[in-house]
Amino acid sequence: MSTELLAPLDLAFWHLESDAHPMHLGALAVFAPAPGVGPERILDLLGSRAAAIPRLRMGVRDVLLPVGGKAWTVDKDFDVHRHVERVVLADGDFMAGATRLAGELMERPLGRGLPPWRMYLICGADGGPFAVLVKLHHALADGMRAVAIGAGIFDEIAAVTSARTSARTAIPPRSWLPDPREMAGMALGRIGEVGRALGVGASVVRAGRLDLWGPSALTAPSSGTRRLATAELDAGDLQRIRRAEGGTANDILLAVVAGALRRWMAERGESLPAADPRALVPVSRRRPGAAAASGNRLSAYLLGLPVTAADPRERLRAVRTAMDRNKAAGPLKGAGAVAVLADQLPPLAHRFGAPLAANAARMLFDVLVTSVPLPRSALSLGGCPLTALYPMAPLARGQSLAVALSTYGGRVHVGLVADGKALPDLDRLAAAVEDEFTELYALVAGPDRTPVS
Repeated sequence: MSTELLAPLDLAFWHLESDAHPMHLGALAVFAPAPGVGPERILDLLGSRAAAIPRLRMGVRDVLLPVGGKAWTVDKDFDVHRHVERVVLADGDFMAGATRLAGELMERPLGRGLPPWRMYLICGADGGPFAVLVKLHHALADGMRAVAIGAGIFDEIAAVTSARTSARTAIPPRSWLPDPREMAGMALGRIGEVGRALGVGASVVRAGRLDLWGPSALTAPSSGTRRLATAELDAGDLQRIRRAEGGTANDILLAVVAGALRRWMAERGESLPAADPRALVPVSRRRPGAAAASGNRLSAYLLGLPVTAADPRERLRAVRTAMDRNKAAGPLKGAGAVAVLADQLPPLAHRFGAPLAANAARMLFDVLVTSVPLPRSALSLGGCPLTALYPMAPLARGQSLAVALSTYGGRVHVGLVADGKALPDLDRLAAAVEDEFTELYALVAGPDRTPVS
């Protein structure tokens, strides 16, 4: 049976997981109904299309070499019905019910004896819109790879994928046991990697903090519970702000998150912190046009979210300056480079070092903020148009909030995942995201123009 070693960073994510800290990505896709298309048809499409994605047939097993390593291997007993489930909501507001349920489902770790993914079809009792919640273990894919895998359920992409698959011969995964002729080259490569690892490691250590951000809901002990909240922003208004103020769309969204945190803390009656909270901003190391690698290819930038700045434009300028500095230094500097460091460590180090690394995350950052790219074309499932897609990022140990953003259909969809006990008022933070965007747009466009609702 063909196997493929877990890449070092994938192995790190696998070992970082615990029952209270599931390491899976997620997305809540919302669809409008189409005439004659019922839930049975949608459930059948989900199952058949997921089963046709080779990566979703892969499970994780132990290997003899390298010591401490693991490998992806095709599950010979694969049954897609173990991974796809229908859930019917009671009457009421569909989006509120779907969001609440999605948060509860994100609490559950993925079983390790099966390929690590699940899909849930969430329907209302009386028809109408429906949603699909997709969960993929972070070891299986990073954000960009997860989009490529999950997109296989859509009508437009499933058709193209099927045509390509039938027109070519699949390339089998590489064996977990290296060819003896490759051993010398691997050894020389490892010598070079040691020097690189030392440099990256030193950068990570320098980025660590002894003066942790003060007591806050964002720094509360982890409970293992999950809540999900969503927000929507107008992508056209985002581009208008970018043209007026400069910087990137991501800079603006990071500034909006900072302003939303400031608003939310004020509403809760919390004092502003003496130092700004740190955000970890993931960066893909996949090169355009390069061959698609199955493993995670990530680094990240470290950013102080300027919640202590009172003016929205001042917050945006602070973010732009910091992100420009990050980009000039490159992805091998700062706390975010811990992902690159993981690529240099042997499998045994991940097995025994995961608990230490998990507890050290609190020393490096307070909140995760990530942008997930989506296809620009209109998408559908069984003829039912996709209306929104809210990405969800995992929570590291010691963190209570992760914010993920994606743009589709002229809207920026914001998915906020939080520890349910630490942030029971997550909906207020989601509303603060929209309010902060509204204020920033009004400052840029003038008092006579309001954002598109």
